[in-house]
Amino acid sequence: MALIKSISGIRGTIGGKPGETLSPLDIVKFTAAYGKIIQAGSSSAKPVKIVIGRDGRISGEMVRNLVVNTLVALGIDVVDLGLSTTPTVEVAVTMENADGGIILTASHNPKEWNALKLLNKDGEFISAEAGAKVLEEAAKEDFSFAAVDKLGTVRIDDSYLAKHIEAVVNYPLVNAPAIAARKFKVVVDAINSTGATFVPALLRVLGVEDIIVLNKEVNGKFAHNPEPLPEHLSVLSNEVIKNKADLGIAVDPDVDRLCFVCEDGTMFGEEYTLVAVADYILSKRKGNTVSNMSSTKALKELTIKHGGQYFPSSVGEVNVVTKMKAVNAVIGGEGNGGIIVPDFHYGRDALIGIGLFLSHLAVYGKSIKSLRGLYPDYFISKNKIELDKGFDIRSIFENIQKRYKNNPVNTEDGLKIEFDNDWVHLRTSNTEPIIRVYAESDFESKANHMAMRLMQDIKEFM
Repeated sequence: MALIKSISGIRGTIGGKPGETLSPLDIVKFTAAYGKIIQAGSSSAKPVKIVIGRDGRISGEMVRNLVVNTLVALGIDVVDLGLSTTPTVEVAVTMENADGGIILTASHNPKEWNALKLLNKDGEFISAEAGAKVLEEAAKEDFSFAAVDKLGTVRIDDSYLAKHIEAVVNYPLVNAPAIAARKFKVVVDAINSTGATFVPALLRVLGVEDIIVLNKEVNGKFAHNPEPLPEHLSVLSNEVIKNKADLGIAVDPDVDRLCFVCEDGTMFGEEYTLVAVADYILSKRKGNTVSNMSSTKALKELTIKHGGQYFPSSVGEVNVVTKMKAVNAVIGGEGNGGIIVPDFHYGRDALIGIGLFLSHLAVYGKSIKSLRGLYPDYFISKNKIELDKGFDIRSIFENIQKRYKNNPVNTEDGLKIEFDNDWVHLRTSNTEPIIRVYAESDFESKANHMAMRLMQDIKEFM
């Protein structure tokens, strides 16, 4: 059981003791702390307004009730989108001119997890500084709730599915006529969450009529591990082949990560979701790109080819967004299938990603497998080591840095060690008690070997 407090929000498992899990007491405490800070930062005489939405998790309704009623008790007005997606809540915050937002989702974590993802008035994740203030206020538990005649209100609003989809279709680089003309047959793995509603709805508006949805009941009983990785998508691959579909689409439970399956059942590669979309964007708009330093070097090479500059960031959406703003990037994201289109909104969004990817594929005119062949075959070996309480991560990383002192090392976010044209990135996760070990090379066996070598080093120093 776990409770993790980070720049990615307040995340934990349901059930167990307060302070050790995401218990009802912790949900109320952190919601109240966030609400207090948002109220303090508001200069308007009107009541503070916060947008909330949730994915399809089993615990979602329970968490929603606690969050909504805590905000109401503070005197905050709530716009409740109900079952929604992370990017839809982000879009709704700005459309509503709200003071903030809370998304109730643990993203790719298993069903026993849930989380509070906290947004600012721009519909972006709050900064590390703001996050630290939330933790500080929660620890103090010094809250003052509203009198009975000043309680907040709740407005249920289910219109944002249509509004978000309309914004995607109207985005200048989304070519709905070209997509419709291709008459794609698509299989969608909706992982028993809100992608079952949002993704098919978007596809239909884009003119895709032949849609098969797997795991389409929104009940939070995930049919497989919800992280959209190749080892979890074998059923999707088989269904693409069986139904002679043009492609498969997989999203995570809150629909901010996106990956594709080719017509022969092979993976397009989640790392290459961003690469392909960036290729399309950069062919229309020259400019810079950003991805986190655990993402493939293929984006850097592609950006240079298009005449732009590539910039790496620390892992974490808020870090990618900060870097994108600093370098005026025209496209960015993360290698886990997270697409961020800055003039749409500064958040990972699978829906705009689908619109842009299908536009690219439609205009390209050939198969998705052929499109994948345009990009290099780099391999990233993604691994993790689970941590028990009490390990001194700093000491472990210091020892590894000494061992590889003759190699270029970047310490901005954990350790990134370069080996000629290859790299290994070691970092603690923002969302789980683990060390992530990623390695990239032009050969899968080489990438795996580098990752295993560093994992052995970590275990030795542990």
